Amino acid sequence: MSSPSKQNIVIVGGGFAGLNAWKALSARLDATQHNLVLVTSRPYFTYYPGTARMVTTAEGKLEDVVLMPLSEARYNTGNKKLIIASVTSVVEQGSVGGYLDLDNGDKVDYSVLVLASGTTYEGPFSIPDTKSGAVAFITSWRERFAKANDIVLVGGGAVGLELAGEIKDLSPSKNVTIVHGQALLLNESYPESWRASVAKSFGSRGIDFILGDYVDDLEIKEGYVTTRSGKRIKADLAVTTRGGRPSTKFVASLGDDVLSASGTVKITPTLQVVGHPRIFAAGDIIEWKEQRQAGAKSPAHALVIAHNTLVLLGATKKAAIQYKGTKELILLVNGKNGGAGYFPILWGVTIGNWLASLIKSRSLLVGYTKKTFGFD
Repeated sequence: MSSPSKQNIVIVGGGFAGLNAWKALSARLDATQHNLVLVTSRPYFTYYPGTARMVTTAEGKLEDVVLMPLSEARYNTGNKKLIIASVTSVVEQGSVGGYLDLDNGDKVDYSVLVLASGTTYEGPFSIPDTKSGAVAFITSWRERFAKANDIVLVGGGAVGLELAGEIKDLSPSKNVTIVHGQALLLNESYPESWRASVAKSFGSRGIDFILGDYVDDLEIKEGYVTTRSGKRIKADLAVTTRGGRPSTKFVASLGDDVLSASGTVKITPTLQVVGHPRIFAAGDIIEWKEQRQAGAKSPAHALVIAHNTLVLLGATKKAAIQYKGTKELILLVNGKNGGAGYFPILWGVTIGNWLASLIKSRSLLVGYTKKTFGFD
């Protein structure tokens, strides 16, 4: 999509970061001067906070709720365009922009580019791009969790904890063991006392923990998984829950110096890609000292990017602004009726099962998210 009279502002990625950028730019761009284009590999937005429940139970048909269709009527209107395709490379053309190569053979010109390609997950969170493929994948994992009695989850961050809670909701009699490399669950972004209390809360449901150890091989041999230290754990299902990695392979086409060793995109405080001032990055893919929580962090990213895009386009006389980061808060779901939260305000506010359930665990905040992005 290109126009001799309009410049394309292109967003790559239809997750939290991409849709927040879309929302912020939609409200600010002059439709007579600019097109707004969303390129995403999926015809739906994946609400990842609901994924752990969706892949463990058929109750509520969450595949029809968590996978929210990107409506052609909403995204293909006026100066806006939705393209369902994967980006294979980014090609810069001087100081005025460039174009994207897509896996369908098309090219999309951009004047300003926003990279918001999100995270690639493993195991039950590696949902296929097509809706039919996703439904088959979800059904398969539900069957695996239903049949398993001794389940080992490798990774004790939010992904592993929330999946463990959903498995216990599915059947309290199932044996669930989380193996985590640190001495406490989660990571150092949160106080040790609270991390210890999370272990007690989830442990009260019969979830076991092996801390300070690793599982290098998920293969089950003679009914057991063996940790790096040699501990044998009874298992008929072993699942990686170590979180994801940045979906940035195509970004390497900009040069070897664009990505960090872990695959995150190197940025300036204005959220522009280092050495590429017409390209911004947002969400879980940015190299920034903060937790990868695109749902919580990307609204702030989007506001910075939208403002600085207008500065770059000469649409405002205001100066560029910098991203200052956000506070590290977390709200864990522990099945429908439990959870734990930490909010770094005052002396540090924590919440337990009742309030966590009221705020998030029962509803998963699906309704709030649908309203935020206009899926209702």
